[in-house]
Amino acid sequence: MASLQDQLLKAGLTTKQKARQANTDRRKKNKQKRSGVDVGVSLQEQIKQDLAKQQAEKQAKDAQLEAQKQQALVEKEQYLRILQILEHHQIKNVNGENEYNYTFDNKVKKLYVDNVTQQALIKGRLALCGLDQTTYIVTSETADKIATLDEKVVLLKNDKVEEQSIDEDDPYAEFQIPDDLMW
Repeated sequence: MASLQDQLLKAGLTTKQKARQANTDRRKKNKQKRSGVDVGVSLQEQIKQDLAKQQAEKQAKDAQLEAQKQQALVEKEQYLRILQILEHHQIKNVNGENEYNYTFDNKVKKLYVDNVTQQALIKGRLALCGLDQTTYIVTSETADKIATLDEKVVLLKNDKVEEQSIDEDDPYAEFQIPDDLMW
């Protein structure tokens, strides 16, 4: 018994080219079924789904880039704010003969200051801040404000030293040990 296709060809209701096209379409559908592509979903729907997926990925990538830009802008704004505070509140004209040693970027640096500034640094009334390889002398209140923005900028801030009461029974009371030895 001949197939339906052969019968339609003999009767003249179809041509050989249409029969080949029908066989090709049938093979393509079978192949799509085996590869996991849903035959019921048309090509246009697949394109729409792919476009929607690509658009969602692009939006996620754009959102991530925007977040990075915002973070960079916030960091730059914070840097400029700290720089403005330091420039505005720095104490100038403190040059003197006394050396004051401190660390900046894991290096010991020297700062030449006068006696009043040295004592204020020791007792915690003044602090040292560093930004862009520049050292600023500021008040402890300013250093506290800067520390809320970025703690790494504050290089040195001694705790305020209270005058120690001398014990009357201490046999070594007259021999004071200085806490700021110069070396």
